[in-house]
Amino acid sequence: MVSVEIDPGSGFCGGVIRAITRAENYLAGHPRMYSLGDIVHNEAELSRLRERGLVTVNSLSDVPEGGTVLIRAHGEPPGTYAEAARRKLELIDCSCPVVLQLQKRIRESYARLHGAGRHGQVIIFGRVGHAEVLGLLGQVSGDALVVENEPMLRQALDQLDFSQPMEIFSQTTKSPSEYAAICQLLRERGARLVVHDTICAQVANRHERLLSFAREHDVILFVSGRASSNGKVLSDLCRRVNERTYVIGGTDEINPAWFCNQDRVGICGATSTPKWLLEDVANYLTRWP
Repeated sequence: MVSVEIDPGSGFCGGVIRAITRAENYLAGHPRMYSLGDIVHNEAELSRLRERGLVTVNSLSDVPEGGTVLIRAHGEPPGTYAEAARRKLELIDCSCPVVLQLQKRIRESYARLHGAGRHGQVIIFGRVGHAEVLGLLGQVSGDALVVENEPMLRQALDQLDFSQPMEIFSQTTKSPSEYAAICQLLRERGARLVVHDTICAQVANRHERLLSFAREHDVILFVSGRASSNGKVLSDLCRRVNERTYVIGGTDEINPAWFCNQDRVGICGATSTPKWLLEDVANYLTRWP
């Protein structure tokens, strides 16, 4: 028999809670609303909201005129708001305040770097194609370098003009240690670099706590959607200190061969993982003989 503990710090971040709550409140009085992209990167939660009437679309062109569209916590570029106004769509803007502040800082940085004949460089540490990163790029009309990791940055070094100033920002859900390594590499190459602390504090604070949690258990079940960027970062963090870390989407992916009798099992998840799903996994394990 195994013992089971849920990490008390896992589950939705504040921005995701706000977006889902507003969607649920709207759908309580309306049959349908549209989400521009997945409201959260978790398949089980998306299925639950779909049953309530949330329709995910990839483009505003898929929304009928007069429709109501939810802007998710990841934020959107300015062009999205302009198109919605042209098509007379009602927007429920759930952009995370942390993301909105980051968008503002990138706009201000770009204006500084390109004023009075300067040609500085804005760099974004984030996942290429991620919704939040696309929203950030939209603030500067795409004129920024996006790097996902050190190897990608090393490949891009020849494209950078180190005689000009640079300012760097991170996607809000990235790893603080990886961000520090990226910044250090630029400094070693002689960059006149301004580093902006833009990783969400709620996300950053999870890292040390999660390392301790992973060390304290024999097995870690990390519950996350496959598309979750934060889930990839945090599950890799767990695996770094506990090789018996397994990423699952739900109870149907649990393999009994992972466990030994008397194992201490820790259950944790991403900022996009709902508490109810963590509890489902825990209840499933506690029913084992």
